[in-house]
Amino acid sequence: ARFLDAWCKRTMRSRIIPMKKIAKMLRSHRELLLNWFRTKGQVALGAVEGFNNKAKVTSRKAYGFRNFEVMKIALYHTLGNLPEPEATHRFC
Repeated sequence: ARFLDAWCKRTMRSRIIPMKKIAKMLRSHRELLLNWFRTKGQVALGAVEGFNNKAKVTSRKAYGFRNFEVMKIALYHTLGNLPEPEATHRFC
């Protein structure tokens, strides 16, 4: 955190405009960047990307749903691996 803050401070004092943009972006995402160091590398980024992909696919499947609550339940079932009911209607 100290290194990031010092680097951003030095960069903002420079005259290089593209580097200033990068420093502003890093400052705005500071907490998210430092989260990786707080977990000490225990979280695999591949697993996070897998969850993001599952959420994206589920929300695309839920495109026809009429309210957000139904989509939220679909996300809980997919990401939480909750059991789904066998059928909601009886067919003859």
